[in-house]
Amino acid sequence: MKFIGIVGTNSTASTNRKLLLFMKKHFAEQAEIEVAEIADFPAFNEPSDQKAPAGIQELSEKIEAADGVIIATPEYDHSIPAVLKSLIEWLSYTTRPLINKPVLIVGASHGSLGTSRAQTHLRQILNAPELKALMMPGVEFLLGQSLQAFDEDNNLLYPDKVSELEELFSEFRLFVTINQKLVEEGHYNTEEQKKFSWEQSEGGTLS
Repeated sequence: MKFIGIVGTNSTASTNRKLLLFMKKHFAEQAEIEVAEIADFPAFNEPSDQKAPAGIQELSEKIEAADGVIIATPEYDHSIPAVLKSLIEWLSYTTRPLINKPVLIVGASHGSLGTSRAQTHLRQILNAPELKALMMPGVEFLLGQSLQAFDEDNNLLYPDKVSELEELFSEFRLFVTINQKLVEEGHYNTEEQKKFSWEQSEGGTLS
């Protein structure tokens, strides 16, 4: 399987990046995970032509081609970082590659509570009609005390969290397989679901 792992922050020292890099290495025999950065993307500005900037277009194409997406988000003020929300707005407004795409949400935080509120908020966002990502219900991976969680080679040092992540990743791969079968059998009409009645025929949208 091929997954795109999105670092949901523009921080240069993010433990969420470390988490994705650990997953990329730890699960290398089960899946290929490409870690994608979003720090250099422009803020969403609702262009009239509904065209994505080059970097976001490239990421969108990678998402389209991937079997699934893994988003690692920190928690800022009980929600997701602005840079991640901006990316999601670009994707929903332009190419809509997340429609019917399996998505796994994980998160690391410096405190003890993990990123539960940010993950809940992100799950709500990804349920929006222009996003409509496929997510396993009731699934969270919350890594607290993340500053102490990794060594210099990005190895996760908490055995219980490694075991939890292994079980979760196995379930996600099964979830992806099931949804691939549904796509093959024609249960999803993704291209039609990318079109919305409130959009103007000229390609603009009503704000």
